[in-house]
Amino acid sequence: MTEPTVDCADFLLEIGTEELPPRALGALAGALREGLGAALGDAGLGHGAMHEYATPRRLAVVVEALASAQPDREVEKRGPPVRIAFDADGQPTRAAQAFAESCGVPVTALAQLETDRGSWLVHRAVAAGESAAVLLPAMVAKVVDELPVPKRMRWGAGTAEFARPVHWIIMLHGTEVIPGELFGLPAGRVTYGHRFMAPAALELATPDEYVRRLEAEGRVVASLTERRRRLLEACQAAAREAQGTLVADEALLDEITALVEWPVPVIGRFDPAFLELPDEVLIATLQGHQRYLPLRGADGALLPAFIAVANIESREPAQVRAGNERVVRPRLADAAFFYRQDRAQTLASRVPALDAVVFQHDLGSVRDKSLRVAAAAHEIALATGGDTAMAEHAAQLAKCDLVTEMVGEFPELQGRMGREYAALDGEPADVAAAIEEQYLPRFAGDRLPATRTGQTLALADKLDTLAGIFAIGQRPSGTRDPFGLRRAAVGLLRILIEGEIDLDLTRALGAALARQPVAVAPGLADELYDYIMERLRAYYADTVPGGEITAEMLDAVLALRPASPLDVHRRLAALKRFLQQEAAASLAAANKRVANLLRKAAESGETVVADEAPDSRPADAEGALAARLQALGPGLEAAAAARDYDQLLALLARLREPVDRFFEDIMVMAEEPAVRARRLSLLASLREAFCRVADFSRLPG
Repeated sequence: MTEPTVDCADFLLEIGTEELPPRALGALAGALREGLGAALGDAGLGHGAMHEYATPRRLAVVVEALASAQPDREVEKRGPPVRIAFDADGQPTRAAQAFAESCGVPVTALAQLETDRGSWLVHRAVAAGESAAVLLPAMVAKVVDELPVPKRMRWGAGTAEFARPVHWIIMLHGTEVIPGELFGLPAGRVTYGHRFMAPAALELATPDEYVRRLEAEGRVVASLTERRRRLLEACQAAAREAQGTLVADEALLDEITALVEWPVPVIGRFDPAFLELPDEVLIATLQGHQRYLPLRGADGALLPAFIAVANIESREPAQVRAGNERVVRPRLADAAFFYRQDRAQTLASRVPALDAVVFQHDLGSVRDKSLRVAAAAHEIALATGGDTAMAEHAAQLAKCDLVTEMVGEFPELQGRMGREYAALDGEPADVAAAIEEQYLPRFAGDRLPATRTGQTLALADKLDTLAGIFAIGQRPSGTRDPFGLRRAAVGLLRILIEGEIDLDLTRALGAALARQPVAVAPGLADELYDYIMERLRAYYADTVPGGEITAEMLDAVLALRPASPLDVHRRLAALKRFLQQEAAASLAAANKRVANLLRKAAESGETVVADEAPDSRPADAEGALAARLQALGPGLEAAAAARDYDQLLALLARLREPVDRFFEDIMVMAEEPAVRARRLSLLASLREAFCRVADFSRLPG
C-alpha cells in the first residue's frame, strides 16, 4: 500500500451485472481488488486502504484516499559528451544545439554530468504527474479484462464479454465521475439496490456513501464477509428456534452467501418418514439440489426440518415456507425411490455391471481397474501385514456403488453409499469402511483412512491410477490435471507417512505399471517415482511450519532414492535435528569437498572405490581418519540396518575433528599415484558412510 498524497479522495469502482456465478464470486472480488491495487502501485498513484464488495449483482472496490495525480518526478536526459558539445573556443557545436532543441531549452540551460567515462551534457526537468482521471479508465479496463472469469459470455449486439451481462458502471473519485466507459457503458454515479425490495436508482454523491446507502435504502449488504456473518448468525438463531443445530460446511455457506443480497432464513419441514433414509442421502438432497441447511437434534440425529435462505423479506413468509417445502418433497421422494431400488440388489451382484463403465479408453473398464486394484491390494497387505483376503474383497466391491441409482443422481456420494450398502449387505465392518476410505484424502487437510483395509485399498487405487495415466502419457501439464494425479500422489504420501506404513514404493510402482494393459516405456517407473516424491515439497510446506524442511534437505535425501516415503520422512526428521548441531556445517562443507574431489578424479579417468579392508596407513591425519572410520564401522552398520538415523548421525558427528584435521594437513591429490589412490579410496569410504542418511554435499555448509 502506497502512502496517500495531500490532494486525494476516495474512489469507487462498481460493475453492476446480472446474477454472477456464485462459486466464482469471492475469487472475482478478490482479484478485482488485488489487480486494481497492483495497477495503482505501478502507476505511482498513492492511496490508503482498499475494500472489496461483492453481491450476486455487483463487484466493487472502494479505495480510500486515492491521489488525484501521480507525483511530479525529476527527469534527466543525457546528451553528447562535453568534448563533442563544445569546440576549442568553448562555443557550442551543432551536436549541443541539436540536443538543446530536442529538450526545448537553450544550450545555456543544460547542465554537465561527471562520470567515470567523462563529462556529458544533461537536461534536468520536472515532469508533471498524470492525473488519476486520465489514467483510471484504461487502468480499470485492463484490470477487469484480466479477471479470472470462469466462462465469458456476450450479450446484445455488442462485442463486450464478461461473466454476465453488465448493466451499469460507477467510477467515482471524490465528488467527480471519472470520464470513461467499460463494456460500452459510460461511467456514472448511479447504483441499484435489491432487485425486488428496492429497485430504484441510487445516485451517490461520494464513495463513502456506498455501503451505508446500499444497505439503508437499497436493502443490499455489500460486503461478502459481513453478509456471510449475518447469514450464519440468522441461520443459527433459526436453528435454535427449531430446536436444532446447523449441518453446513464452509463451502455451502459461501455459496449461499453469494446467492443472496439480503439473507432471510426460513424454517421448513418435511415428512419424518424420510428420516429412514441414510443421513448422507438426506443431506445431499437438501444441500446439493436446494442449498438448504439440514438440522440435527440434541441427540445428533437429523431432524425433519431444514433452513432455506431467501433473498427477500416477504410480506407472506408462510407462503415462502410452503413453497420451499413443496419443492423439497419430490426431491426426497425421488431419493427414497432410488434407495429402495438400490436395496433390491447387493453390491456384490453389481460387479458384472462394472464391465459397461469405462474407466479410460486405453485402460479398460472400471471392472478391469478393480481387478488391478485387487491385485495391488493383495501385495500391499502382504507387505504391510494386513489381511490380504479382506483387502482383495474390498477392492472387488469398491466401485460397485458407481452403478447404483443413488450415486448416479448424487455423484458426490460415491464411496459413502458403497459403505452404507455394504454394511446393509452384512459385509465385514472393515470392508464397508474401506469402500468409503478408498477416496481419502479428498482434499488438502482431509482425514485419512482409519482402518488398515481402508489404507490398503486407498493406496492400491491411487497407485493404479497414477501408473495407468502415466503409462498412456497423460501426465499433468501446467494447471491441467483432469485425473487428479497431484491429489492422488499427495494422498498416497500422506497415508504412507502419517499412517507410518513402510512400503517399498519403487517395487509397488513397478508392479502397478506391469499390470497396465498398455506398453510401458522404459524408465517410466523412475519418472513416476520422481513425480510422486516431488509432491513432498508441497506436503512439507503445508505440514511443517517455518520451512524447517528445506529444499536442500529434501534434495539431499532424495538423491539417494530411498524406496519408502516413510523412510524419507524419518531421514529428514533426523537430518533436521542433526543440522541444529555445531558439527553439521563443518561436515556438510567437508562432504562438498569430498564430492568435488571424487568427481574430478572420476573425470580424469581414475578408478575410485571405497576401502573394503583398509591397509596400514601413516600415523598422521590420514591414518587418524581411517582409524576412526574403521572403528565406527560396526556401529554405523548396525544403525543403518535398524534405520536408526539419529544414532547414525551421532556416530558420524564424531568424524568432525579427524575430517577437519585431514583437510588441513593432507594433500589428497598427491603426485604419487599409489598415495593419491589410497587417499581417494578413504574419501570414498567417508562419503559412503554419510550417504547412509543423505547426500551431505547437497546441504549448505
